[in-house]
Amino acid sequence: MPLIYRKTAKGLTEIETRAHRLPPRLRSALILVDGRRDVNDLKPLITQQAEETLSSLAEQGFIEAVGETARSASPPPAPAPAPSASATTAGGNDLDSTRRAAVRQLNDQLGPAAENLSIKMEKARNLGELMPLLVQGAQSIAAMRGRSAAEAFAKRFGIG
Repeated sequence: MPLIYRKTAKGLTEIETRAHRLPPRLRSALILVDGRRDVNDLKPLITQQAEETLSSLAEQGFIEAVGETARSASPPPAPAPAPSASATTAGGNDLDSTRRAAVRQLNDQLGPAAENLSIKMEKARNLGELMPLLVQGAQSIAAMRGRSAAEAFAKRFGIG
């Protein structure tokens, strides 16, 4: 049965502060770990060496296994506590300001193609939910506007 991982306190701290300076591949994977998705759900989202990446994060103490899934069995355990809506980002902005700025920049960069992702961002209740959406935003910008535009977006919002 596939394992379900969640962020540890060390993992949550890394997302907020980048204190351990994880390489982009590991940081992106860490952002995607939410305590609900199992390894099979994460594999398509982690583009390179998914199992090795998750194992590395677990060995370093950024994530921990919280159970296994039987696809039709009971629901997965509750996710690790995520920063609240009043949590601040690396740039010092609160969640609402960061979310608004990200939606605005996505709409400016992608136009109507940003609509679905923008809606998801607006529904994010905490930084843990917003971070994977920011990663998706950077990927969408890279696909439509190029690498430099995606890097500027990622830098502005503190992702990979």
